[in-house]
Amino acid sequence: MNVANLLATKGRPVITTHPAQSVRAVVALLAERSVGALVVVNEEGRPIGIVTERHIVQRLAADDQIMMRAVGEIMTRDVVTTTPHDELTSILHVMTERRIRHVPVIDRNELVGIVSLGDVLRFQRDRYRGEADTLETQVMDA
Repeated sequence: MNVANLLATKGRPVITTHPAQSVRAVVALLAERSVGALVVVNEEGRPIGIVTERHIVQRLAADDQIMMRAVGEIMTRDVVTTTPHDELTSILHVMTERRIRHVPVIDRNELVGIVSLGDVLRFQRDRYRGEADTLETQVMDA
């Protein structure tokens, strides 16, 4: 199974923000959309970073004025990305080893999705559950 298979089951667009957006506005957007990360894009809509709940909490612990700052100050610029053609096992390995919970999906330099650790695990669980149900049916019919 590849990332494209997972994206086909998600059905919602990637939520993005711009580097000049305030951290306070980003927190509101994270809460409103019930997501854990936003991809930060430039004027052309190309990904230039990612900001997560973890970034915000870590910075807030050290700087109580962080909510007024621009998200570009706290985002990760060296973003790990994947493509729709990458295998889920490969991206799961990278996410686990690098302790990353969200990975933007890029296809031909365009942002086409984002996958979370939870998305990957849910997708694999559902796939295995389906295979188990099929096997059970085959055993019962035999």
